[in-house]
Amino acid sequence: MSPSNSRCQEFLGLHQAGCFVMPNPWDLGSARVLTSLGFPALATTSAGFAWSLGQRDNHVSLEEALSHFRAIASGVDVPVNGDFEGGFASDPAGVGTHVAAAAATGLAGLSIEDSTGDPSAPLYELSLAVERIRAARRAIDDSRTEVLLTGRSEGFIVGRPDLDETIRRLQAYAEAGADCLYAPGIRDRSDIVAVVRAVAPKPVNVLVNGDFTTVADLAVAGVRRISVGGALARAAWTGFLEAAREIARRGTFTGLARATPSDQLERHFPESRVPGRDKS
Repeated sequence: MSPSNSRCQEFLGLHQAGCFVMPNPWDLGSARVLTSLGFPALATTSAGFAWSLGQRDNHVSLEEALSHFRAIASGVDVPVNGDFEGGFASDPAGVGTHVAAAAATGLAGLSIEDSTGDPSAPLYELSLAVERIRAARRAIDDSRTEVLLTGRSEGFIVGRPDLDETIRRLQAYAEAGADCLYAPGIRDRSDIVAVVRAVAPKPVNVLVNGDFTTVADLAVAGVRRISVGGALARAAWTGFLEAAREIARRGTFTGLARATPSDQLERHFPESRVPGRDKS
């Protein structure tokens, strides 16, 4: 079994029972810190990655996303799920072609969402959305990588918070071949339980981007997987902005005094030999 398929099998196993947290790094450094803290899997964040490039979410190129997947997947020893946005294409054929490319990067899983980016019609029409998931499923099967496919319905974060419609879409994506289902933005416990029951026995991912629940509570609700999206990146940017604004506006540096010491950060990263830097 190839190392990539081994990671895929490991990732699939995490979805079989219990509940695990899959936090979202935005670069290789943050990914390595998270693995050193003991998380069993990671997921990329399109928003956090875009901000690290000085761009807005959903404005990175396909090649930038694929390069990011390769860097994270090859740089850590745990399975990595890729936030593949909408597959970087509207038509099913394009989604399939791009998913095949993403499956070759070393990812253990990837997600495809049903948002269009058009505020007047924010979700793909259901039949097209289903065909996009089917195309992703075929591409993964043809790749023989065993990458886990997550079907995402974005209604709750694009101004269409309709639980019945969200469930209808997630059920359709499950039937079309999605291995895991995900409706970012659902926060009410009764809504979460309704989604879990509607797509059972397939696992459900819940996005936690604020202080509205706990791992223990979501586990009791039947959730298998928890991610945090761009929230960790936002938390990092919060500390950066607070310290930088203090310097710019007040000319003081108290925010820097609260920063984690360099030697503590260094402990999270592996040593490597650099030509000309060997101290032995």
